[in-house]
Amino acid sequence: MPEEITSSVEAIEVEAEKVLADARTRANEILLQAREEAKKTLAAQLDMDEVKAFSEKFVSRAQTEAGKKIEDAEKQADEISATADKKVKEITKLVTDIVIGGS
Repeated sequence: MPEEITSSVEAIEVEAEKVLADARTRANEILLQAREEAKKTLAAQLDMDEVKAFSEKFVSRAQTEAGKKIEDAEKQADEISATADKKVKEITKLVTDIVIGGS
């Protein structure tokens, strides 16, 4: 039974780490896309002030979106962790009740 609890908690931790990794990957993709768009804009030889303003706006928006995705992933990981803690407590109580002979 303790092995099952440990295994469940480890599985939940792995899932939380995966969610965070996915969010970071997506954030990096967004930033890469922003950089590529900025390069395309620069290659078009537009007014430098206009290009700079556009690039800054695009990168800022991409960073904001990436930050939100990471924040959401961290919240999801926290929720998974909280659920795991609750399940461990429930299982521990169940095992304790069984060992003690409670209900």
